Amino acid sequence: MTAGTMESPQLPKDRPPSIGRMFLERVEKTPDREAYRFPEGGGWSSLSWRQTKERVWGIGAGLLALGVEHEQRVSIASSTRIEWILADLAINSIGAATTTVYPSTNPEDVSHILSDSGTKIAFAEDDEQVEKILEHYADLPELGKVVVIDGEGDGDKVITLEDLETLGREHLEKEPTAVDDALAAVGPETLATLVYTSGTGGRPKGVHLVNDNWVYEGVAADSLGFVDLNDLQYLWLPLSHVFGKTLEAIQLRVGFPTAVDGDLDRIVENLGVVKPTFMAGAPRIFEKVRAKVITGVEEEGGAKKKIFDWAFGVGRKVSVLQQQGKRPSGLLAFQYGLADRLVFSKIKGRLGGNIRFFISGAAKLSQDVAEWFHAAGMTILEGYGLTETSAAVAVNTPSKKRFGTVGAPFPGTEVKIADDGEVLLRGGAVMRGYHSLPDLTAEVLTEDGWFRTGDIGELEDGFLRITDRKKDFIKTSGGKYVAPQRIEVIFKAVSPQASQIVVHGDGRNYCTALVTLDPEAIEDWAKHNGLGELSYEELTRSPKVRELIQGHIDELNARLDRWETIKKFDILPHDLSIESGDMTPSMKVRRKAVEKRYMDVLDRMYS
Repeated sequence: MTAGTMESPQLPKDRPPSIGRMFLERVEKTPDREAYRFPEGGGWSSLSWRQTKERVWGIGAGLLALGVEHEQRVSIASSTRIEWILADLAINSIGAATTTVYPSTNPEDVSHILSDSGTKIAFAEDDEQVEKILEHYADLPELGKVVVIDGEGDGDKVITLEDLETLGREHLEKEPTAVDDALAAVGPETLATLVYTSGTGGRPKGVHLVNDNWVYEGVAADSLGFVDLNDLQYLWLPLSHVFGKTLEAIQLRVGFPTAVDGDLDRIVENLGVVKPTFMAGAPRIFEKVRAKVITGVEEEGGAKKKIFDWAFGVGRKVSVLQQQGKRPSGLLAFQYGLADRLVFSKIKGRLGGNIRFFISGAAKLSQDVAEWFHAAGMTILEGYGLTETSAAVAVNTPSKKRFGTVGAPFPGTEVKIADDGEVLLRGGAVMRGYHSLPDLTAEVLTEDGWFRTGDIGELEDGFLRITDRKKDFIKTSGGKYVAPQRIEVIFKAVSPQASQIVVHGDGRNYCTALVTLDPEAIEDWAKHNGLGELSYEELTRSPKVRELIQGHIDELNARLDRWETIKKFDILPHDLSIESGDMTPSMKVRRKAVEKRYMDVLDRMYS
């Protein structure tokens, strides 16, 4: 493991000048191939690339008719759905900039984002999102119309998406080249997206991402060659987050179709219907799938559990060989084929049966989880990036992967490890700065283009390994340093019934933890352990549940150095949530907020 600098091969400089141009090139190359698939009327409908362009041009012309100009901001407050993508492509195709708003954002922060960005037009998913905007409409003098996707207009401030598209068609009848002319003025440095970071503290701040940031993402991923025209993506990730937006950009470059549905409760059901070849997600999705399979088998017990354990023993041997670039042979190959028929094929079948790989990002993935999926014949490719780097700057690929790392840097991205271990990045994905915050921009962007990530990492044979957030490191009163994120990731892989854990101990003489339970997992466990009549809150106080979690803490501690071990823990009476302010909209724990809120609980563990 080394510090130092790593530079990836450069990408060609003649890449498309804008997102809109990259979109048009895709339409020209494969006009009649499927572009998007989306739920409609109880089934799934499709749009070809040609049909997508027609709708995008109609929405874009509608925005021009409403007076939207070059680099002006248009907000989208919606969950992931086909209309989000159409609106985003339209905004960028006329040279305007998308401002992202999570649908879970409270009205005060919605007002702040729209005001700070200078939003001219806002798309809102439904009446709930419209109401959030209208609640502070008087404080938004630059805001014109609100375009509602699912809902009715009011004949004044609020119009429907259908109204906007009608307006666009009328505008194109008068000025047929209006969108094309606007697109011709868009260049690599034209502002494309103003993404407001959810942050783990303080008000959201806008990140300036230009057209070339997203074009770079698409071209760099395409150059790695691990997705192609014949793949099918299932996309549920929030498009308000850069991870989702990067996947959108990669699709434009490569051309594979995407099935779009942001309903989290339907992910597994949709996988069975859509049967995609790849899907990206946050680690929590993969943790939950693994936990559900394992707890289900443990509850059945008997012969089924013996077969399951045998199969994964075989799978792990094969996984080790495959990670060394070898293939199983002889008896092991026969056993693996049998294990696949008896166990692994059933797990893969529940996830659609056609998955070539998953992609994990937005938070650290447990190596245990990655290796479990690989043993079952499914690969999770972990990647790395931040809002300030347009999401992806490093990723494992099917042909070049190492579990426990976030992969090799994208072509055209340089990585440097500072003397204190901080990861510094430079390249095509790095933002141009924070909106109206020059001092904060200067803190994280050096004059020669290096971005200070705030993450601690190492370079290892061409792979990047992330250890923790620099600001999250704990220093105990004994002078020992502890990386809490590493401990938390291990624990969530160890405990199928846990949802979150927050490790605490800065300035203390030992480490403690706040634990929350996964509602679905603990309910299933309770039913099989004579506690099915208890509520979630009652389960958090149950001695049997505490004994269960203590066993998982003991298992965790066995894998830690003495000064890292969790000496005491408390189970909170409810899970952490976005609504309570404990989590960001991208499902990261607001560590300082949680510690402050539960300081009395933490203090008791040191009494």
